[in-house]
Amino acid sequence: MIKIPLVFLIVILLSVECVSQTISLPATTHHCIVIAHRGDHTNAPENTLAAYQHTIEGGADFVEIDLRTTKDGQLVIMHNANIDHMTDGTGAVKDFNFDVLRGNKVRVSSHPEWGLHLIPTFKEVLQLCKGKINIYLDFKEASAEQTYKEIVAAGMENNIVVYINEPHQFDEWGTVAPNMPLMISLPKAIKTKPEMLQLLSTFNIDILDGDFTEYNAETVLAAREKQVPIWADIQSADEGPVQWNAALSIGLAGLQTDHPKELIDFLNAKGIR
Repeated sequence: MIKIPLVFLIVILLSVECVSQTISLPATTHHCIVIAHRGDHTNAPENTLAAYQHTIEGGADFVEIDLRTTKDGQLVIMHNANIDHMTDGTGAVKDFNFDVLRGNKVRVSSHPEWGLHLIPTFKEVLQLCKGKINIYLDFKEASAEQTYKEIVAAGMENNIVVYINEPHQFDEWGTVAPNMPLMISLPKAIKTKPEMLQLLSTFNIDILDGDFTEYNAETVLAAREKQVPIWADIQSADEGPVQWNAALSIGLAGLQTDHPKELIDFLNAKGIR
């Protein structure tokens, strides 16, 4: 996920000031939401169908995916703008026609035993996840209209939240799918309960994201009072029980993690899953 610069956040927030409305979030039966960052990539390359299948089997609430568009208009999944990191090829996703792009197989050089995988299409991901898991859609480079058409065709309208990376994306989604839950990162200027209450009283925000260290018990309480969930990022090189306990201690409602299975086991052991 790419953090939105503060100036972009200000533009986004100014663009969504309007009459309050209630947006329904995807259903889950768990108290603490677990989001698998780029899928459960502990036994398969990130952002592949195999990593998403591991996520489903592990019992996470959401799988986070990164949406991009090929030169000929196909919606595909890749975190980086180029394919250099995850394949043996080079170049930007947007400069490939789909058939050529799929010739570049996803692999992890440090885990050759994981094999080679196809770059997934959005349609394939929707088909895999339907009826099994919700989708946290990191909306990198795509058309909101085309994306929503594929969501509707798959019957997944009630199982997706969209993370906004650019101000124009907020306007596009508001026009195309006004009932779609949209998420933004917390403006770094928000540090106190009154500041959070003011933010959430002024603007329609469905879900808040951002690094878990950017929140405190005061701002989390204010968001809870306004019934705005916070699904914070906790993935990092040293992610583990120390960070999970710190996040839970301030009352965060959900966590995006690189270790969904371990986090779920941790929450279950505490009796708070």
